[in-house]
Amino acid sequence: MTGTATRPEAGAGRRERRGGVTIAEVAEAAGVSTPTVSKVLNGRPGVSAATRRQVEQVLAERGYEQRRPHPGAGSGLVDFVIETLDTQWATTLLRGAQTEAARLGLDLVLTTSSGDSFGTAAWVNHLAERGSEGVVLVAAHVHDSVEAELSRLRMPVVLVDPVGAAAPALPTVAATNWAGGRDATEHLIALGHTRIAVITGPMDEESHRDRLDGYRSALQRHGLPVDDSLIRHGDSLVTGGRTHGRDLLDRPDRPTAVVSGSDEQAYGVYLAAEELGLTVPGDLSVVGFDDVELCQWVTPHLTTVRQPLLEMGREAARIVIEMSRNELRPAPRTELATSLVERHSTAAPRH
Repeated sequence: MTGTATRPEAGAGRRERRGGVTIAEVAEAAGVSTPTVSKVLNGRPGVSAATRRQVEQVLAERGYEQRRPHPGAGSGLVDFVIETLDTQWATTLLRGAQTEAARLGLDLVLTTSSGDSFGTAAWVNHLAERGSEGVVLVAAHVHDSVEAELSRLRMPVVLVDPVGAAAPALPTVAATNWAGGRDATEHLIALGHTRIAVITGPMDEESHRDRLDGYRSALQRHGLPVDDSLIRHGDSLVTGGRTHGRDLLDRPDRPTAVVSGSDEQAYGVYLAAEELGLTVPGDLSVVGFDDVELCQWVTPHLTTVRQPLLEMGREAARIVIEMSRNELRPAPRTELATSLVERHSTAAPRH
């Protein structure tokens, strides 16, 4: 099989002259075989990082004009990469991307990065072997080496940003997180609350920093103090809401309302309140963030900021497929609006 695959590449390399230089001439100058140069040009695996850099340097020095692959000539696959599927917002994003990929006639390949597979040389090699038409990436942090490897493969990438900061070179689909944090707090202030706590998600993620800034802005706009003792940094999970909620509610000057960085974390606050004999919303108003299905499973139904997760997944898949088929450069950042969904977990405070 190897001989069959490499013979046409070698022949093509010797004949094809691009920008005044042939692949064979590049191979000779780099001290490698013609098929190795072809692998580098086509982003294929089987070449060490050092050899790849050496070949690329010679290509640049000799002015080889690389032909771009034909748009849409991939395998009909789009990769969807996410840290974990353990939360409802993650599965909602996935459903959105899957729906749009299917509508456009492509299949989705799922990779979870909670292990060590994402970003490794082996993962990049598998990506190249599949010939994916693009990558929808949901990650709080994108290492420069990963971005460089995907760029080397000429692979369209779109970053979905409900959790992390956008790498400057990657087009991003995000929600209006600052406005969401502001709206949640404004809602509670309008009900008469003045002592409002917030439990964020991980603060190394830009989305949670933005939501916290929105919370602070709403308090300041109404002349209310920003009490740092009411600001807690959680993990977006039930455990974080329960732990920080119990700590906040067990103090003599407890808050009358809590804004949570996620719906699951808000449910943890419910549990903390119940353990302390408090009722929602009688003793405590709670606002979540995301609007996943959990909001209508819990009692009382959770008031929350709706993050358009399904639409974000769809839009990310649409953009990456459009990039692959038409080689268009998208807007650096696409933001979809959040909205407050009022249910039964918020009410005026008891005086």
